[in-house]
Amino acid sequence: MNVAFIPVRGGSKSIPLKNIKQISGRPLVYWTVKAACGCKYLDKVYVATDSSKIKETVESFKTGVEADLFSKVEVIGRSAESASDTASTEFAMLEFAETYDFNNIVLVQATSPLLQSADLDRGFEAFNEEGTDSVLSVVAQKRFHWANDERGFTHPINYDVFHRPRRQEFDGYQVENGAFYITSKDKLIESQNRVSGNIKAVEMNEDTFFEIDEPSDWVIIEALMKKNGIVAPNEIPEIKMLLTDCDGCLTDGGMYYSEHGDELKKFNTRDGMGFALLKQKGIITGIITSENVELNRRRAEKLKLDILEAGCKDKVAAVRRICEERGVDLENVCYIGDDINDLEVIKMVGFGCCPADAMPKVREAARYVAKAKGGEGVIREITQSRIISNMP
Repeated sequence: MNVAFIPVRGGSKSIPLKNIKQISGRPLVYWTVKAACGCKYLDKVYVATDSSKIKETVESFKTGVEADLFSKVEVIGRSAESASDTASTEFAMLEFAETYDFNNIVLVQATSPLLQSADLDRGFEAFNEEGTDSVLSVVAQKRFHWANDERGFTHPINYDVFHRPRRQEFDGYQVENGAFYITSKDKLIESQNRVSGNIKAVEMNEDTFFEIDEPSDWVIIEALMKKNGIVAPNEIPEIKMLLTDCDGCLTDGGMYYSEHGDELKKFNTRDGMGFALLKQKGIITGIITSENVELNRRRAEKLKLDILEAGCKDKVAAVRRICEERGVDLENVCYIGDDINDLEVIKMVGFGCCPADAMPKVREAARYVAKAKGGEGVIREITQSRIISNMP
């Protein structure tokens, strides 16, 4: 079992309660908890705190639109001793290890909001390589270092001043950025340290060199988050129209044929109820598909959908036209797609969604990724989960 351990205390002196101070539209701790929850190798994410305010804030992540994303989170307490100004992070980790069962642990620092799930994925992939005992995150730096000798004269320590290398020819060095550390429970207890044995480094984006320790760091990191596209998701708009692709969303994407050559498709009856609930609320419903086959027409008629755009080669243009005809703003449209030809529409509308088995680029762009795969009730899940604010 792999777990994340995120220690956050309420007693920061440089920035009071900095772990829940807003940065880029969310509390600071939100960003690293989100990154940990998105790591495919983590089974559980523990946030250890001595503050009731921090606990309440982290617990709030588990409600609302992003509830599914934060389902791995558990907020736990920590002793006053482990949360003191003088206590080491290792003290808190060892305290945690005494009480909780796990095989491997990643220490995640809440002061590194530029951390991404993909960074942690790469960390565990390095950790899983044969012979590796621990992993830490680093940033590559290309700076010339100097140090004073006992007489007060300064000397270069990582280059020759008479053969100054050009930046592109300089290997540079690796710097700990403090974002994460991975080790096993056994190694943690044996060494009493976050890393030990054979250690590997995982390089992160050079912007992650910065951590939040002082108020001036806040301005720098918030700007870097914006530069890297790390921003809080907007609130879900009122949905007035729901449009979906057919194959891969309403179906499993399979093509079935009878022995007589008849084409067959597998639809899910639960989606029928999903569409019925949408229509009860006055939400416009429709299918937009590149296929132009009778099967899709029959399904649209049975579901009593308002729109069937068959044989569509330009979905962006089609959705824009439909919105204009129906008097609906793009912001108030939910669109569900699973493949590359749906990507631009998902980005364009107010609430783009996709099935669990959509193409990777589509999953990255979607504001909501369903738990269900295509053909397994994706429409019903979206209506039932109350993601659409005006659903029952």
